[in-house]
Amino acid sequence: MIKKEVFIGLIVGIIANAMGLFLAALLLGRGDNVTTVIRAAATEGFLGKLISIGAILNLVAFFIFIKKRQDYRARGVILATVGIAIFTFIFKFL
Repeated sequence: MIKKEVFIGLIVGIIANAMGLFLAALLLGRGDNVTTVIRAAATEGFLGKLISIGAILNLVAFFIFIKKRQDYRARGVILATVGIAIFTFIFKFL
C-alpha cells in the first residue's frame, strides 16, 4: 500500500514537472512553438534551467499532498524532484 502511494506521488511529480516545462517553454518562448523552444534550449545550453523552472509545479503538488495528509504521495513528489535534479545535473555535464 505504501509503495503504491509513493509511486502515485512519483508519477504526479513527473507529470507536474512536464507540465511546468511546457508552461515555461510557452511563456518564455516569445510566441515560438514549444518544441522549437526546447530544441533551442538544448542547443544553447539552458535546457537544465528550463527543466528546473518547470519543477516549480512540484511544489504545488507537494503542498497539496501535505495539506491532505497524504505524506507518502508527498514523498513520491520529492523523489521525482530529486530524480529530475540528478538528471539535470548529469545532462548539464555531458
